[in-house]
Amino acid sequence: MTLLPQTRAIVTGAARKDGIGWAVAHLFILNGAQVVLIDLDQEMVQSAATELGAAGAIACDVSDQGAVRTAVAQAVAPLGGLDCVVNSAGIVNANRLSDITDADWHRMIDVNLGGTFNLLQSTIPALTEGKNASFVAISSMAGMRGGGLLGSSHYAASKAGILGLVKGAARELGPAKIRVNALAPGIVDTSMTRGKFGPDWEKMLLDQIPLGRFASPDDIAKACLFLASDLSCYMTGVTLDVNGGYFLH
Repeated sequence: MTLLPQTRAIVTGAARKDGIGWAVAHLFILNGAQVVLIDLDQEMVQSAATELGAAGAIACDVSDQGAVRTAVAQAVAPLGGLDCVVNSAGIVNANRLSDITDADWHRMIDVNLGGTFNLLQSTIPALTEGKNASFVAISSMAGMRGGGLLGSSHYAASKAGILGLVKGAARELGPAKIRVNALAPGIVDTSMTRGKFGPDWEKMLLDQIPLGRFASPDDIAKACLFLASDLSCYMTGVTLDVNGGYFLH
């Protein structure tokens, strides 16, 4: 049995093969969804779409509201509608608070929080035409614990902002039958994190994770599949922790 039959979906940040967005798109397609991929680089996202068997590929900077509106319109046209959106596009930076420049701050907020807002606002018209539509935002454990690993204060702020946006949007969009939820991954083994800790720090981190390992992108994708599917049909405004027990609160 597939969990997303006849589901039309957009997944952003899906061009890198070792990333969360790629894993989400792959699992969605395996479960019957038609998926359009959105990422920064046209050549990379087109290559990903070809390999995954996606319904389309569009290059877009999610921090650009006008570009997002255009990309969403381009994605919805071949799909004939929209049932699910997953915003996995994001950046990370570990600069100390005193070293964060204005440009660093605005780029972090514009991509992570602004990108989520832009995608959510731009997809509302198409999502309202579906039944029990779902928007899933990828936040982070950093948004609740205040960063402190590979993400600094501005990263934590951008991810915490997503959690507030999700709750407000869930309250507002529930009557339109749009569910809005967030995932808060812990440390995920991707190119953004791999080799960044050093062996001693990595061992210390692993010792603090009850499940004894970092997450794989597939771990996050499976949680995302749950939030996108009818298995979570009575859940909205939720932040689902996927951190192996590293941050319990």
